[in-house]
Amino acid sequence: MIKYIDKLIKKLKASEKGQGMVEYALIIAFVAAIAIVALNNGLGTAIKNAFTGATNMVSSASSMVANTNTSTNNNGGGTQPPAGEQN
Repeated sequence: MIKYIDKLIKKLKASEKGQGMVEYALIIAFVAAIAIVALNNGLGTAIKNAFTGATNMVSSASSMVANTNTSTNNNGGGTQPPAGEQN
């Protein structure tokens, strides 16, 4: 029985199957810790402000295009016939 336990301990010491997984887990934990610290130190606010500014610009441009389309296409709601054709 002691020989079996000794053999099992030597086998467990020599095994490296879980080593790669543990290394990846440590890397992920390190990256997650850095991300949490960065987001809590003002980076989150900066990202939020950047997206808010981009959203406002897109909304402004969209409303400008909508206003341009309604003012140039003011023919009573209908479509104009192609050139050379009459109503």
